[in-house]
Amino acid sequence: MTNSDPPLLNHYGAIFSSHSPQLDVTKNRLVIEESQLPLIDLSGLSNHDETVRRACVAAICGASSEWGFFQVLNHGISPQLVEKMRSEQVKLFKIPFERKASCGLLNNSYRWGSPRSTCPKQFSWSEAFHIPLTKVSDEACYGEFISLRAVMIEFAAAMSKLAGFLGSVLTANLGHGKEVIKNLCDEGTCFLRLNHYAACPISPEILGLVRHTDSDFLTILCQDQVGGLQLMKDSKWVTVKPNRDALIVNIGDLFQAWSSGVYKSVEHKVVTNAKMERYSIAYFLCPSYDSSIGSFKEPSIYRKFTFREYRDQVQEDVRKTGYKVGLPRFLVSGRGDLITGSME
Repeated sequence: MTNSDPPLLNHYGAIFSSHSPQLDVTKNRLVIEESQLPLIDLSGLSNHDETVRRACVAAICGASSEWGFFQVLNHGISPQLVEKMRSEQVKLFKIPFERKASCGLLNNSYRWGSPRSTCPKQFSWSEAFHIPLTKVSDEACYGEFISLRAVMIEFAAAMSKLAGFLGSVLTANLGHGKEVIKNLCDEGTCFLRLNHYAACPISPEILGLVRHTDSDFLTILCQDQVGGLQLMKDSKWVTVKPNRDALIVNIGDLFQAWSSGVYKSVEHKVVTNAKMERYSIAYFLCPSYDSSIGSFKEPSIYRKFTFREYRDQVQEDVRKTGYKVGLPRFLVSGRGDLITGSME
């Protein structure tokens, strides 16, 4: 393999040549287990039997507390829409790197690799488009990809509806109205990310996406059947088995803060595949930048902060160290022992 599109190989090689792999990859060598995430049928929430409805809510909230991840069936997004979105996504990523990087597609949101990485363990073997919801319907964002626009509008609306619905279930479980998420979250900061993970025959130690937590309320992931997603559970990396009919939901840092640690934002990553490329689409439910993120109850283990403050702190940490510190920065002094599963 002498070249790659995007030029991930060249970038990784430059970083690798000045670092010892023995020092850089140790964190990836934890025990790995394969597991089926909690699988929840959302049709239970509309069942006429109150017992069934309550059991479905309990399953969602229990998984959010124990795993920080779960899968949902009967989520309202048709297989036909998912297939159309995937087809358009593949066409988009197939265009040459030089065009993706320079033609301003999708709000000029194309990103690849890890520009701030200084060592191999910070490097992500992937490329992506990040599209704010406010730009999804903008014709100027699509150029020649006219058919992508209609599909993206429909897909984004469906994911947004599902995210808001699940968010309201989680807030209601802690005694707050369903309007909490509606009042906090803003289309201007919510976004879709179209991901492409090229095959990587160099080394299984190279990650498609480095270990991290999500800086939002919750994320909904639509992935293909290649697999590669891993999450941290009980100090072990758990490989998530793809399920063709399910979407994956995970709790973000802001829900962990709002719930004062009841719901868990857990570390996850994507491992590369030596022979097969992987595609996924993630929807991120975010608040407005000036929204104050406080706990649903007092005393809280986290101090109040705005989404803008949180994002700025994360970006500063990554810029200085190559790592996201996240919520531990916002712990109230002396209360860190009240939460389990806090991030490094």
